[in-house]
Amino acid sequence: MFGPVSPRSRPQPGHLYDVAVVGAGLAGTELAWRLARAGRDVLLVSQALDHLGNLYQPDTRGVTFPQDSLFGEVRAALHPDTDGWTFHRHLKARIEETSGIHLLQSTVTALDEETVPDGGGQIVLSTWEGPKLHARLCVLAVGAFLKGRLLVGDTMDEAGRLSEVAYDFLADDLTASGIWLIGTERRAEGEGVEPPYDVRFLTPAPTELDGFRVNRLERVRMLGQCTPGDHTYESVLQDAARLADDLLAEWPEVRA
Repeated sequence: MFGPVSPRSRPQPGHLYDVAVVGAGLAGTELAWRLARAGRDVLLVSQALDHLGNLYQPDTRGVTFPQDSLFGEVRAALHPDTDGWTFHRHLKARIEETSGIHLLQSTVTALDEETVPDGGGQIVLSTWEGPKLHARLCVLAVGAFLKGRLLVGDTMDEAGRLSEVAYDFLADDLTASGIWLIGTERRAEGEGVEPPYDVRFLTPAPTELDGFRVNRLERVRMLGQCTPGDHTYESVLQDAARLADDLLAEWPEVRA
């Protein structure tokens, strides 16, 4: 299923990636890193690369990361009291130096499954900016951003996190595909002088998923906090490792 090894991660329009990962939080960043290290051609697309891998807290104290995860490796190389922004900068540098990852700042608004000339299939990602993106498989790791709404005191903003807008168009597109989305809520600690806040967002109903698979979309998987259930930083990274293993086992060879 996966495409050629060389050239990889070309940003030219029309390039067909092996995997497009939408969302560069913990889940998406970890998955992209694992797949790229295994030789896959990966697009990691986020609407805010300045927030790549950011946590819902000011620093990493009290957080458990698997030692073999990218997040565990980055934290082990830093002082225990390192602030969240410094952690993010080191994490982003690791992603940028990983061969096979194309980092792109863009807002994905819709997904469409199509066939390709070789008889296989692809997923076409429409974007708010206009250019379409193409991949053999898409993983949604959009966290709290499907119709995300922040509640700070009496104020409600259309965002999945402070200063980051929500994926409203993408949520509407999933609903139009027949996927039943349900509401959930979580509490987030503010950073620095920022107050804590609540975020409400949508996830697929449990019946819409079979593990990571989206039942109604053959070439779409979902990972992390945008899926039903309780999640921790550790569990999200463990799930990313499991999904990477699943994809590599399902398509063990990169097609020449």
